[in-house]
Amino acid sequence: MTWRSVFEAVVLPMVRRPRLFQVAALCHRQGHAGPEVLLVTSRETGRWVLPKGWPVRGLDAAGAAVEEAWEEAGVRPAPGRPRPVGRYRYAKRLKGGLPVETEVAVFAVAVAKLADTFPEVGSRERRWMTPAKAAEAVDEPDLKTLLRALPPLAG
Repeated sequence: MTWRSVFEAVVLPMVRRPRLFQVAALCHRQGHAGPEVLLVTSRETGRWVLPKGWPVRGLDAAGAAVEEAWEEAGVRPAPGRPRPVGRYRYAKRLKGGLPVETEVAVFAVAVAKLADTFPEVGSRERRWMTPAKAAEAVDEPDLKTLLRALPPLAG
């Protein structure tokens, strides 16, 4: 056995962090010129992102995405079940600054109304954009691709 094979088989798996999992809400509405998606700013860096977070005990992934949309953007969803529209990966920086690869499942959430007050109202900005403008605004390459290739959004 070579040193490299020992390193790859034994050492690397011990120091590599497992991939994390989050859920995101692709909040959407029909605007005057076509579909629009809602982006919010992240609290730490002010980057444009989808409302997203960790899975929530007692909720399925779609339900957790709706909960994040409420907390981060004040979204009141239209009736109907959120549907999966894709996944993307990004490097999440945890406390201590080390990046950890994170996979995000994205659910389309039709918006009935935006509330004026919601849990993170003072911490974030929110903005409606066309999917093309949203793809330009976000930093994560995989999210850019997802936004550019969105299936038709109903509701």
